[in-house]
Amino acid sequence: MGHRHDAGDNYHAAVDGLVNLFTKANNDLTVVHNRLDKEFRQIYPDNVNPMKLVSRIKKMQDELPSLKEQCGELLSAKQDLIDKARKTIVGNRASLQRVQRSMGMPVTSDSDDSAYTSFNEVIDEWTMQVRSRTGDEGHEGSEDINKMLFSAIVEGN
Repeated sequence: MGHRHDAGDNYHAAVDGLVNLFTKANNDLTVVHNRLDKEFRQIYPDNVNPMKLVSRIKKMQDELPSLKEQCGELLSAKQDLIDKARKTIVGNRASLQRVQRSMGMPVTSDSDDSAYTSFNEVIDEWTMQVRSRTGDEGHEGSEDINKMLFSAIVEGN
């Protein structure tokens, strides 16, 4: 029985030694960290302090997935707004042209309607910007502009 007791004591002594070694290493690393932090604060301004930069990079890496999700939601909302605005403006324009016809007035053409022309230019510019960023300049149709832009801007970085 005494033999088992000795083995148990050796086991605890080995574990205690390991714990002490890790505790000392942790304390040594804390001292080094504090010295580097103090030295860097003396040498570098806050915005270029290497320790703060590492901390900022880590924070940005942690926040990136959430930021990507929020960008996707924002781009989706923007496209929804564009789609609704286009539908409303085109619908209102068609109604106005019907009223003009029914009253015997000349119908305003696209080239004479500067607000409508300007609106279409903005929408076309948005679409071309998205296509140029995604390399999809020749594609026409009802592609999801949000996904194209999101892919080009967020996932490409």
